[in-house]
Amino acid sequence: MTDIAMHGHGVRGMKREALHSFNGIGDPGKFGVMFPDLLPLHVGDDALFELAQAMRDQGDVGVDPDPAGDNEAIPAGYTYLGQFIDHDITLDTTPLDQQKADPKATDNFRTPALDLDSLYGDGPGIHPYLYQRDPTTFEITQQFLIGHTGASNNEKNEPIQSLRHDLPRNQVGHALIFDERNDENLLVSQTHLLMLRFHNAVVYWLKERQPSLQGIALFHEARRIVTWHYQWIVLFDFVERLTEPGLITRIKREGRRFYRFKKRPYMPAEFAAACYRLGHSMVRETYSHNRAFHPGSPRIANGTLQALFFFTGKSGKIVGELAPDAEALPPNPQQKLPSNWVIDWRRFFDVAGQGGENFTFNFSRKLDPFIAPSLHTLPGLREDPTEQQRRDANLAFRNLRRGVQIGLPSGQDVCRAMQIEPMSPDEIATGPDGEVARARPA
Repeated sequence: MTDIAMHGHGVRGMKREALHSFNGIGDPGKFGVMFPDLLPLHVGDDALFELAQAMRDQGDVGVDPDPAGDNEAIPAGYTYLGQFIDHDITLDTTPLDQQKADPKATDNFRTPALDLDSLYGDGPGIHPYLYQRDPTTFEITQQFLIGHTGASNNEKNEPIQSLRHDLPRNQVGHALIFDERNDENLLVSQTHLLMLRFHNAVVYWLKERQPSLQGIALFHEARRIVTWHYQWIVLFDFVERLTEPGLITRIKREGRRFYRFKKRPYMPAEFAAACYRLGHSMVRETYSHNRAFHPGSPRIANGTLQALFFFTGKSGKIVGELAPDAEALPPNPQQKLPSNWVIDWRRFFDVAGQGGENFTFNFSRKLDPFIAPSLHTLPGLREDPTEQQRRDANLAFRNLRRGVQIGLPSGQDVCRAMQIEPMSPDEIATGPDGEVARARPA
């Protein structure tokens, strides 16, 4: 089965010394634990898989979800901004079957800081393949490479030309980006592309206003501006939407209560393997992607989650020059991302210009234990899977099993340690997932 690294798992065999942040931190560090005195929760795989199967959102694969499950406070774009953020701060390259019970011994191949090392790599001097070359001098520039889509047709069968709206790719379709996980679904890849284009726009803006700023100094200033904007968005927009009102202001005023470190900040396993998995619950089964792919008509097709996996180089069928037929439609391999699959961001974020013919806004799904049907069978599952392969293709099971493997405590124990009233057994036992929990008490 293809290793779909939704969060945390990624490229094998990376050397730590080659993955340091461009800001001079030579060792991103290891994962850590916030509550080392709590006992780990022990649950067998059979019970975990039974619970995972019960954590399925209502509806079928490829079918528009019930609007009652939408979270109208959080637009759907924040789901994939959240995934992009995760890939910026965590990368555990340990295979699923080799997870350690001691997170403190596990390398984190991303800095836990919001420094966009997943975007910039180590800069144009160390990772030149991410950056453009000057067509006259052939020197590496301060701007990112941008890829082209393939010409296609719109919902009215009118031609759409090739556009500079994809990740840069090599001849076999692999994205030329520093973190391959940002090409595992089309929405996170378009989010990564958005950040590439933002950086390039900042470089152009600086050249116009500060012509004396050149070379690596220009790059550093552009990165500083982009990173500061990104950090502001994460703290005052993204986190504010996911937490109770006023939490950020209170933490800034009163300081941290539970997250402590002696020398260098670490990535808490309780966050990376548990709390931040909430993003999976936000995923929709279908999206109003643009004018061509949306729930209404006229359209070419619906914007299903499976299609969003398909149009990538990592999880899907963008195969570059390997494509046997560049004019073929799905499920045949694609030479390039078709231009009719470029995202319409107005449908995913609160931005100006919304509305118009066949316009539908996408909300994320509610934060609950349930995830979209397609995530219960991830891409890459073979036609005759073993029982273990079938389980590993279930994202809910992967999440639950990883938490047990690395020795996370129960949520109730963490609540007590934080002096928060935990859910009662009766509260936990509500809903289809609760029925499984009640039948199989830990």
